[in-house]
Amino acid sequence: MPRNGANRLAHVAAALQWDRGRWVWLLLIVLGLDLVLGLGDSVGDLLRYDRGAIAAGGWWRLLTAHIVHLDAHHLILNELGLVLMWSLFADDFDAVDWCVIVLSGALAISSGLWWLSPRVGWYVGASGVLHSVLAAGTAKHLIERAWDRWILLIGLAVKLAYEQWGGHEQPLVVVDAHLYGALCGFAVGAALGGRIAIIRHRFNA
Repeated sequence: MPRNGANRLAHVAAALQWDRGRWVWLLLIVLGLDLVLGLGDSVGDLLRYDRGAIAAGGWWRLLTAHIVHLDAHHLILNELGLVLMWSLFADDFDAVDWCVIVLSGALAISSGLWWLSPRVGWYVGASGVLHSVLAAGTAKHLIERAWDRWILLIGLAVKLAYEQWGGHEQPLVVVDAHLYGALCGFAVGAALGGRIAIIRHRFNA
């Protein structure tokens, strides 16, 4: 019975892409986000996207804004989103590719807010970057013709369209960040996914 229980846990871990020690990296990311919030509002104010502070030379905020959260509730929602994205897409790219996707998404979001959404005075949260991850994974699934590719693409498109044109914007939710993150993530994911597909084709030829 203990062996059967261990096998079941192993199957669950593999299904969620937490196997082969990958859960350690997920845990470290979650703990890192928790730590940033635990450091207090003064650190959050120093790291968040703030137009005035960036104009005064606080360029680091273009990246650090995406690891800062308003409160524990905001953080938990983003961490749940992270766990979902991890379970769906962790195996689609290697660690270096994921770093490229996340960093380019963060910069694209901050740049988009700066140039295209000047009404946004400040911004915090990982939701925009999570949309980059979702879009990158969707692009990869489209390239590989995975069974869920149309579900992911239509779901993402409907969500973004609803937020931009049909929905009632919630207080403190910057939906433009979701759009900029998704556009960048899809482009980068398509480029990386196409490269991976070409490499696999050459090796299999």
